[in-house]
Amino acid sequence: MADTARTSDNFAVGTRAGQTADANHQLRIRAAWIYYIEGRTQNEVAAALGINRVAVTRLLSEARRRGEVSIRIRSPLAALIDLQRRLEERYALGQAIVAPHAEIGVDPTRVIAATAGAHISDLMAANMTIGVGWGRTLHATLPFIEGRSLEGVRVISLLGGIAQARRFNPAEFAWQFAELFDGEGFLVPAPALVDSPQTKHALLEHCGLDLIFQMAEASDVAIVSAGGISTLTTSYRLGHVSETDRIALRDAGAVGDILYNFIDASGRMIDHPVNARAVSLSLDRLARIPRKVLISGGPEKVAVLRAALRLLAPTTFVTDEQTALALLA
Repeated sequence: MADTARTSDNFAVGTRAGQTADANHQLRIRAAWIYYIEGRTQNEVAAALGINRVAVTRLLSEARRRGEVSIRIRSPLAALIDLQRRLEERYALGQAIVAPHAEIGVDPTRVIAATAGAHISDLMAANMTIGVGWGRTLHATLPFIEGRSLEGVRVISLLGGIAQARRFNPAEFAWQFAELFDGEGFLVPAPALVDSPQTKHALLEHCGLDLIFQMAEASDVAIVSAGGISTLTTSYRLGHVSETDRIALRDAGAVGDILYNFIDASGRMIDHPVNARAVSLSLDRLARIPRKVLISGGPEKVAVLRAALRLLAPTTFVTDEQTALALLA
């Protein structure tokens, strides 16, 4: 029997009663209702329930893991199949998944995240090692991933974190992802950008960070996004890359980045100090991971996505309708 439900032609949100008399059941369901049905932020949920945001995150993760919350796209539109097939042929993709998004100029993050969340839910299996990137789009997938307890899952962050505990911290995304599947999380205990190539070398060679990247390189699947550079995308909006560096990277020919590896339109690494200071999995090592899922879209990312699709040859590419049309133009 459904506790709560809201449906439309192609989208559904529902919660199912748990089988236990768990004392936290009511709190989980109340948190899920406020977050998913009322569309409030995690901070607003915390204020409404008189708890902190970390507790809200754990309640929502537990509700998804128990199957009390399910968010899935029900009816993929047949009209998108042609776009998917053309993307697969143009970029030699194993699979393209295109989210319906007819409105030009409207941020596609949520529709991409919902579609990607359903794909990730189906992708996950026991004893799987997952390397994960970060960013606004990947973070937005979390509510749409159907968590469950899986034995032997390992989640490895593919890049360092940031000093401030902000919403899009790579470490926070990795551990929230791991919690959805009762998995082990492996984080990179260093900033995503350090002050010099010498510091990066010391961290990798003398502080054991390269062991984490060796583990990441042996992942079964990598889930990554791409960042544009022409507008204030996540890295610049949150102050991870300075405006001076952004302009210098753009002037050097960068069209965006993958895991802080800044590339030009042909997919070559830009000769710029930021690339030498980034503590992240290199693109060469990323390419060795057998299955790669690229999740991204938006008009400011078309150039970097063209380069990334050719460079990474992802197994699966998840984007929105307008971005797909632009990539095929």
